[in-house]
Amino acid sequence: QVQLVESGGGLVQPGGPLRLSCAASGSIFSIYAMGWYRQAPGKQRELVAAITSGSRINYSDSVKGRFTISRDNAKNTVSLQMNSLKPEDTAVYYCKLQTGTAGYWGQGTQVTVSS
Repeated sequence: QVQLVESGGGLVQPGGPLRLSCAASGSIFSIYAMGWYRQAPGKQRELVAAITSGSRINYSDSVKGRFTISRDNAKNTVSLQMNSLKPEDTAVYYCKLQTGTAGYWGQGTQVTVSS
């Protein structure tokens, strides 16, 4: 069993920052990558950012230059620093952990960007 617990969501004004964190626990043997996805109402879940165990990073074009993903391999945590937030960043953000054989999801945390 693998559990992912996200924290840090909330309401923020346009242009403001927010930081999401995700902690993984349980029977974790080999992590290939950890990342963040988001799903806005009426839209499909999409990749925001991901980082592999070898520190290779991939960002969605819509967040490049504004969001920064980081990972602590020793603690099995991944964070997402979000700056210059826009209303279109409003969504439920999900943490994902990918091993060689399975993917695990967190429960999601709401991020709302609004004045």
